[in-house]
This record gives sequence, structure tokens and C-alpha cells, in this order.
Amino acid sequence: MAGQWERILYSREEDVLRITLNQPPLNILDIPMMKEINEAIQEARKEKGLKLLVIQANGKFFSAGVSVQDHTDDKVEEMTKVFHQMFHSLQELDAPILALVKESALGGGCELALFCDMVLVSEHAKLGQPEIKVGVFPPVACAVTPWLMGLKKSYEFVLAGDNLTGSEAKEYGLANRVIPAERWDDEVNRFISRITAQSSKVLSLTKKAVRTALDIHFRETISSLENLYLKDLMSTEDAHEGIQAFLQKRKPVWKGR
Repeated sequence: MAGQWERILYSREEDVLRITLNQPPLNILDIPMMKEINEAIQEARKEKGLKLLVIQANGKFFSAGVSVQDHTDDKVEEMTKVFHQMFHSLQELDAPILALVKESALGGGCELALFCDMVLVSEHAKLGQPEIKVGVFPPVACAVTPWLMGLKKSYEFVLAGDNLTGSEAKEYGLANRVIPAERWDDEVNRFISRITAQSSKVLSLTKKAVRTALDIHFRETISSLENLYLKDLMSTEDAHEGIQAFLQKRKPVWKGR
């Protein structure tokens, strides 16, 4: 199974399955990579006796986010559908999901990490939603961060576009633990062993119980945000200016329209 995809790795050891983003150093979520992630999650749903899905990454970044090149007019609709399908697929997975953010998770990469049931970060990690700086907004973060960090901090997180340190992410409810780099492997394995000591069936039912309210909210919200993104946001001059400025490596000139 590990050789089935080009951009990710898929491996199972006993009752833990790992999906590893494997386009270092930045692990940019382009359309082909997101399609592979979607396929891998569908495979994960077929796994028997699974107690935990771990989403991790090789490289400097967990993920630097969705490819800006895929935000252009000819690709943005497909990109949005494929991107949101990752979250719908994760939502349907019975087993708990753990994200391991050893370095930075930005933009869509941050959304992918935050949507997981649990998140471990290193002391060097940075989490951020910088989309506002290129004239767009992060739909998944807008849907879930008010539940995770409260309304006021959520507004600040997505409107300012600043990065959080690992310690700040934990303080604001976006991460379970901050782990020193020199103890990363030991502490991660210890955390995982506490989950896998439990019954796979009871784990899945307990996860379902905890996520019921959020899942209902997410299903009802994400389609509305998708329409807002594609029909309203992407028809503005500033969204196009922000994307073009990023691609041309210059500062955007906002027109407020």
C-alpha cells in the first residue's frame, strides 16, 4: 500500500495507521496531493480494528498550505472541492485522528491539522492562517476555530493572519501538548499508547459522541462557506490582486472591491 501513491506514504503498524505527507520541504497541498490524501482516507475507512489514524509529514513543514497556483480562475473550483473532500472524508472516519505538527502548519495545512481530533506540536511549531494576506479566507478554519478557541480569538486568528507558536496553540485550545524536540519521539509514542490501550470499538463510539455537535455544525456550515468563497470572494478584485501579488512576489494593492 505504501507504494500506491507518489506524494504521500501510507503504512499500518498493528492498530495505528499513518498517512505521511511526503513532498518535502513544504508539503504544498496541490490538487494531485489532495486527491491522494482523499484516496488514502477512503482506504483507511476500510481498515479493520483501527484504533488511531496519525497524519504526519516529512520535511521542514507539516504543510505550508494549499498551492496558490491552484487558486486561479481555471483551478479554484476543483481545488475547493478536492480540499473540502479531505475534511468530509476525515469526518466519516470512525477511528480517532491525531495530527503530529513537528514544524510549521500554515493555511490549508493548518486547517488539516486542526480538523484532526487531537494535535501534538513541537516547541518549534508555528500554526497560522495567513490567507487574509493574499486576499482570501480559510473556510474550514472559519467553521471550526470558534469551537476550538472561542469567538474572539478565532476572529483575531483569521483576520490578522499571524502565526501562533506551539505554546500559544496549546493555550488557545488548538493543540493537546507541546513537546520538546529532544523528547519528540518518546512523548509521541507515549501519547499514542494511551489511546491504543483502549478498545477500537469503544474508541470509535466515544469519538462519535464527542464530535456529534461539531460534525452537525460542520456539515451545515461548510457548503455555505464554499458558496461564499467561490461566488462572492473569488469574484472580488482584491482576491485576484492578492493571488497575483503572491505569484509575482510583490505587495498587494487593495482596492476594497
